[in-house]
Amino acid sequence: MKFVADESVDKPIVDALRADDHEVYYILEKSKGIPDHEVLKIANIKKCILLTADKDFGHIVYRQRKSHHGIILFRLAGLSIEKKIQMVLDALNQHNDEIENHFSVISKTHIRVIKS
Repeated sequence: MKFVADESVDKPIVDALRADDHEVYYILEKSKGIPDHEVLKIANIKKCILLTADKDFGHIVYRQRKSHHGIILFRLAGLSIEKKIQMVLDALNQHNDEIENHFSVISKTHIRVIKS
C-alpha cells in the first residue's frame, strides 16, 4: 500500500511499514512543519492513504468536507512503540481491503472503519 505519514507518526512505525513493503512518504523527512491542509493535499496528489495521530484531520475531512484517499488516525498514546507497530501492522493486514477512501481509527482495543 501507499501512505503519506504525517509528522505525528512515530519514525519506527514508518520504518516497520517500509520493511513490510509499503511505500511511505514521511512528512518529517520531506516537508517538516507544513500545515495539515498541505499534508492532505500531498496525500491526495500522490493518491495515498494518510497516516496520522492528529485528530485535526477528522475536522478537516468532516467539517470542511475535504476529499481524501483514506485516513488512518492512530489513537495509541501510552503504548510501547513495539505494541504500536504490531497494532498498526495487524490492522492493515486485517482491514487492507476496507481502509482505502475511508476514515479509520486504530485504538488500543480495535480498529474502526467509518465508511465515507
